[in-house]
Amino acid sequence: MTTPVDLSFIETSLDEIAEREGHLAVCVASSGKLDQTARRLNRLLKGAVERFADSEQFDDMEVGGLQTLRFPSGVVAQSVHVIKLDRRPSQDEARKAGVSLGKTMGKSPLTVLAGNLKHADQLALGVMLRAYNFQDHKSSEPTQMGAVQVMVSKPDEETAKLEALRAVAEGVFFTRDLVAEPANILTTTEFADRLKALETLGLEVEVLDEPELEKLGMRTLLSVGQGSDSPSKVVVMKWNGGGDEAPFAFVGKGVVFDTGGISLKPAGGMEDMTMDMGGAGVVAGVMKTLAMRKAKANVVGLVGLVENMPSGNATRPGDIVRSMKGDTVEIINTDAEGRLVLADVLWYAQERFKPTGVINLATLTGAIIIGLGHENAGVFSNDDTLANDFLAAASAENEGAWRMPMGPSYDKLIKSQLADMKNVGGRGAGSITAAQFLQRFVKDDTPWIHLDIAGVASVKADTTYAPKGATGWGVMALNRLIADQFES
Repeated sequence: MTTPVDLSFIETSLDEIAEREGHLAVCVASSGKLDQTARRLNRLLKGAVERFADSEQFDDMEVGGLQTLRFPSGVVAQSVHVIKLDRRPSQDEARKAGVSLGKTMGKSPLTVLAGNLKHADQLALGVMLRAYNFQDHKSSEPTQMGAVQVMVSKPDEETAKLEALRAVAEGVFFTRDLVAEPANILTTTEFADRLKALETLGLEVEVLDEPELEKLGMRTLLSVGQGSDSPSKVVVMKWNGGGDEAPFAFVGKGVVFDTGGISLKPAGGMEDMTMDMGGAGVVAGVMKTLAMRKAKANVVGLVGLVENMPSGNATRPGDIVRSMKGDTVEIINTDAEGRLVLADVLWYAQERFKPTGVINLATLTGAIIIGLGHENAGVFSNDDTLANDFLAAASAENEGAWRMPMGPSYDKLIKSQLADMKNVGGRGAGSITAAQFLQRFVKDDTPWIHLDIAGVASVKADTTYAPKGATGWGVMALNRLIADQFES
């Protein structure tokens, strides 16, 4: 399990700067103005900081970017990172500066000279989010990153914010680790066990196994996993931090590996289907964050854990299955399996918990990547208020999200001649017809959002807060949504 870098706030001490080991980082305003700590460091370096601040290279740097001065004389530190950052940056600028520092992290310690920088806490969060390296399956000894100490004028105030920040980073890392795991390690049983372990944080965790799912009538979910030796499961995580009010619900698709079933995927790129449990991974990360920061709200997270494999017992194209709700589904394509998992779990969540609202997350369609690329998740909703609240939270956390259209005219594309509906439409509007399918399992009086995160859960290049690979997208936005809209 990957844990965030050891980070703390300490009081600014000008006399200690020269003797700090490892790496130093100092902020210089866009104007080139140096604060008290930068002036002290500049004197120690015989004017090197000021000379760099007067250079064209500094002028060309983006706000939040850095340049490294290596093996400087006058200090013990082996390098000095000069960050272009005004004393009162925006939250995003402060985080960007932290991300820039996080990219440089190695075994050596880092001291950040932040002084009276506004949003020093967000700079710290940026460091924690970016200093991530999943090493669980490397034969060599895992690299332990050096500790980070941020020198600030008021360390007690910043330290008071640190617990909540670390909870966010822990939740994001939990999601990234889950998404990064190979399917032979993260089986449905192992996934459930890792979620069960969250009880140590105060979550109530319940694992529903196949006999219970059969009794409940979760036939569409079970149809996805029936070709696999791994047992299908539903895990329910409850956080009761509020009063007597009904909870808000998160529902996640947890397909630990997706071959496409009988509708077999092409071999090229199939190895990436270890991330098809990304929706469940985000739900798990959010629930961990809420528990760690002791959120004052009632929230329930439900994930459907299955493996989609071809075998003599696998669901066939053309099979008709009755959902827990009672609607029948003609399965045209067994590679459109995520919506079958979500259908039953969505209905179960509403029947059991009567939630104030539901957000489901899934790496659901390749079509959303065609439409939005890897910059934004697709947002589909039956409720403008909830949708706008989520979009505001996502924007505040700089996690890309874009609202997509829905409407009854798309329903004809999933109309079945033999059953109540079929699980896919044609090539056109593939993400929308998937959302229309899910909406049939959402009660009319339940505010609901479907987040299609196929393009943002795991990517081939660095993102705003993460190295290439699993991103943890959504944990911060959903945590903020709960904080802003549902905490008392």
